[in-house]
Amino acid sequence: MDNRDEAAGNRDDAHEDPGRAASRLTGRPVAGAPVGSGSPAEVTLDGGVRVMVKRGDAPGAVRAEVAGLRWLAAAHAVRVPEVLGHDERWMVTERVPTGRPDPDAAMPFGQSLAALHTAGASDFGAPPPDGPEDAFIGLAPMRNTPGTDWPRWYAEHRVLPYVRGAVDRGTLRSREAEVFERVCARLPELAGPAEPPARLHGDLWNGNVLWGADGEVRLIDPAAHGGHRETDLAMLQLFGCPHLDRVLAGYEERAPLAGGWQDRVGVHQLFPLLVHAVLFGRGYAEQALGVARSALGV
Repeated sequence: MDNRDEAAGNRDDAHEDPGRAASRLTGRPVAGAPVGSGSPAEVTLDGGVRVMVKRGDAPGAVRAEVAGLRWLAAAHAVRVPEVLGHDERWMVTERVPTGRPDPDAAMPFGQSLAALHTAGASDFGAPPPDGPEDAFIGLAPMRNTPGTDWPRWYAEHRVLPYVRGAVDRGTLRSREAEVFERVCARLPELAGPAEPPARLHGDLWNGNVLWGADGEVRLIDPAAHGGHRETDLAMLQLFGCPHLDRVLAGYEERAPLAGGWQDRVGVHQLFPLLVHAVLFGRGYAEQALGVARSALGV
């Protein structure tokens, strides 16, 4: 953490706007009003440098995201926006000019994603260095508890907590929870060959993939942790990704997937679907139920 990261760490900035936060954390004056009133907002600094300013109100949210971005960057694989400054509430990153999804960028992106996963993690569920154990995926809490056995860890920390959360919210019925419990009991046979922990982005839906105007892809908004590499790929497929066939071809060229991975996609999609069921309601719960029943062959 540099001195800009520490700036005003104890200051009451509850009413601070994105422009003031950007100036304070980068040490540069703001040249114009922020674009957008929400989070993230685009701010232009002195000299015409444009940055993105994001606010995180949940305790540890900014710390988790900054640690995740830096951990992904440390793999020297997939590119991420540079963190220019942060404190407990605000984060400032470089702004990435975007363009149309480019088929010529898709295969190199797949190769870089494979290199990111291959960089590894100490355990399944391992948080990034300096990252909190209690992190987030989107607006949902996500606990990074390390484990060595992927089927057991995935059941205990990525499936069942969100099943319970969906039941508590009335999104899932209690008897429907039993379907997911049956899948979890069978995960040792459904998981495929054992894999070492991969360095995951963790929330790899298409909205977190930026197709840069310079022809390179960046990833944003990570929920980074150690996990199974097929989980990132399954999420990329779940919500759609332009030129996905080329992305997967590049990935397989760099780090071939274990046989039968296509049959395991649904198992890995249970995590993001259940998170969405907790956050957004019954439609995603029904989709998760369909995937779970398919995995059980019923």
